[in-house]
Amino acid sequence: MPLAPAARTLIDQLESGGGPALWEMSPDDARALSAVMGAMDNPPEVAAVEDRMIAGPAGDMPVRIYTPDAPAPRPVIAFFHGGGFVICSVETHDGLARRLANALGAVVVSVEYRLAPEARCPAAAEDCYAATQWVHEHAAELGADPARLMVAGDSAGGNLAAVVSLMAREQGGPPITRQVLVYPVIDAACDAQSYAENGEGYFLEATGMRWFWDHYLGPDGDGAHHHASPIRARDLSGLPPAGRGAGRGTALRRDDPRLREHADAVPRGRRRRCADRRRRPGIVGVALKVVAVAPRFTS
Repeated sequence: MPLAPAARTLIDQLESGGGPALWEMSPDDARALSAVMGAMDNPPEVAAVEDRMIAGPAGDMPVRIYTPDAPAPRPVIAFFHGGGFVICSVETHDGLARRLANALGAVVVSVEYRLAPEARCPAAAEDCYAATQWVHEHAAELGADPARLMVAGDSAGGNLAAVVSLMAREQGGPPITRQVLVYPVIDAACDAQSYAENGEGYFLEATGMRWFWDHYLGPDGDGAHHHASPIRARDLSGLPPAGRGAGRGTALRRDDPRLREHADAVPRGRRRRCADRRRRPGIVGVALKVVAVAPRFTS
């Protein structure tokens, strides 16, 4: 599949640097690389940014709160960064969180959840669920409307947003009005057709995806559990509508339409909203984090 010129340039630049492949690195080295990529961005201004510590399942948990120049009460988004549950941070996704706040006129609370392999599944999901509860409880304090709570994330963050939505249904709240899932990772099996079609040559490769899952699950993890692989939940009814986006040049491409297969679980009047999606031809899975290198991705 032909890539967009900006995406091709990006991959060529990354590969020209040499060095080991992602799956040949230690988690610490991979995190250092992700920090360098995150520093490529030129993030826009927002009205206010605040770092806080909130209570999490394993102790204090950092969050970063972005407030746009928009009238209150605003929608509010609990945002979970991507990075295969192993790499990236609030800092690497600072620009994306800012753009999300400005584009939607919403308060964005970006969550520094625990990473694997130091904290394996379901630690990240439990952190994100606790943060979502906090966001709902403190929405008014943040100048936001608790009745317009959304969850959002890219890649592994999209997985966490979907899992948090399942947890909220199971626990009776908080009430989430929408999921925004950007090239979400939804199945630990890594057996979708696009893993064969796009498993090499697009930076985020099939071998790398399995490296992430191995760290997240560990030797005793259950990848078939719906808190790891949300597509495997037996019942997808009663969930908030999901807006989804996926690039064609990614091993995750076929994971996205598999969510659509379950639209029949949603009442007929809500199916169209639950099936909203955007697919960008020629775009790779790291697009949202490298807009400084490939400006076309911001459009």
